[in-house]
Amino acid sequence: MELSSIVDRLDEELRTADYADLDASANGLQVGPEEAEIERVAVAVDGVRETFDRAIEADADLLVVHHGLSWGGFDRVTGRTYDRIAPLIEHDLALYVSHLPLDGHQKLGNAAGVADLLDLEDREPFGELGPEYIGQRGTAADPYDPEELRQRLETDLETGGQPVQHLAFGPDEIEDVAIVTGSGIDWLDEAVAADADALVTGEGKGKAYHEAQEAGIHVFLAGHYATETFGVRALQERVEEWGLETTFLDVPTGL
Repeated sequence: MELSSIVDRLDEELRTADYADLDASANGLQVGPEEAEIERVAVAVDGVRETFDRAIEADADLLVVHHGLSWGGFDRVTGRTYDRIAPLIEHDLALYVSHLPLDGHQKLGNAAGVADLLDLEDREPFGELGPEYIGQRGTAADPYDPEELRQRLETDLETGGQPVQHLAFGPDEIEDVAIVTGSGIDWLDEAVAADADALVTGEGKGKAYHEAQEAGIHVFLAGHYATETFGVRALQERVEEWGLETTFLDVPTGL
C-alpha cells in the first residue's frame, strides 16, 4: 500500500487536522517521502532511537508512534536530534505520529483503552482542551473497592514492574471514573467538577496530593507509558485490517 494512502486514512480516522492548533506535536507524517510502498508497519509508544532501531531490525517500512520527534519544530538537526533522525533516513523508515488525536479518539484512543480495561459503561468524552477532548469518563458496571481498582490497573497495565500509586482520598466505593492518560493530572479539577469518584492518569505533580485530599477524590497514577499503549495497539489492529503486516514494539519505561 502507498504511504500516502495510509497517511490519509490515519489522518481521517484520527481527525488529525482538528488538533492542529491544540497540540505542540507535529501530528501526521513527520519523516518520510511523499510516495513509498509500505508492506510492514511497526507501532510503538515512543519515537526514539531504541524503537527506530527495533523497527529497522523488524524490516518495517513505517513506524507509527504516539510521541514523535517534533514538538514545535527544530532549530538545528544536530546532536541527539541528528542521531535520532539519521537511522530513519538511512533505512527508508517513515515515521507517523499521533499525539492528542490518539488520546482523544473515543474508540481507538488511550483513554478508551483504559475504560475498556475497567469495564466502564455509559461513556462520554472527558478532558476538555479547547473544542476537543483528550480523555473519557464512564461508570463501573460494578462499583470498585479502591484497592481492587488499583490492583486491576497494576496487574493489567504494562507498568514495567512499577507499582500504581494511589492517592486514596475518595469514597469507599468507586463508580464514576474519569480518565486522561499520560500527563493528565491537570484535569483533576474537571474530574472534581464532574463529581467523579476517581481520576486515572499516568503521572502526577506534587500539588496533586493536597488537591485530591481537599477535594475528596481518588487519584491513580498508573504510569505515563503504561496508560498509553492502548492507542497504538488499536491502530495496529486497524492497519492489519488494511492487509499490512504489523509488529508492536514494547519498550516500557516504568515511568
